[in-house]
Amino acid sequence: MPSPTQICPCQIHPSSDPISSTLAYQDCCQPYHDGLCNEEVDKTDAAKAETAERLMRTRYSAFVLVKPDYIIKTTLPTQQSLLDEKAIEAWAKETNWAGLEIVQHTPKLGKRHAQVEFKAYYNVVDDAENSLKEKLQAHHELSAFVKVTGKANNDARWYFLDPTVAMTVTQKQPCICGSGEKFKRCCGKYLEN
Repeated sequence: MPSPTQICPCQIHPSSDPISSTLAYQDCCQPYHDGLCNEEVDKTDAAKAETAERLMRTRYSAFVLVKPDYIIKTTLPTQQSLLDEKAIEAWAKETNWAGLEIVQHTPKLGKRHAQVEFKAYYNVVDDAENSLKEKLQAHHELSAFVKVTGKANNDARWYFLDPTVAMTVTQKQPCICGSGEKFKRCCGKYLEN
């Protein structure tokens, strides 16, 4: 666990150019992590990601800091029970994270969706000629997010739409996000293979 004054993982970029004004973990992702995952915090007062990009950053930091509960709780609720917490934790621990680059944030796709294109950098050991040097790799992804409104209008929250979760839903069923629209006209557009 980083000290609160350490640079937040989502602020680290692997390029040679230093980021001019990085944020400490306590001022960046920690309030989101603590708000959803800390049992002593009142969930109604928990920090909510204002945008899909902010949620993406908090999720990246959760992977770096090995917080699988946060990864699960920020995935669309109907998909949460289908996630493997131990597998998420193992992958997060086994990955040598090196930084995050937000390539593009499209904040408004229709009424309630957004997309974030990002590169999550990590190091792998390159065994070329037995030199065992670390080599920088990137996981490049275009992720979809949906803003779900709770019973109270001010209870809107962004969630990640996980395309890897196998769900049995037809295109004509009500959408998995609870919007009331048909799946094919709502989240189905972003979960198609």
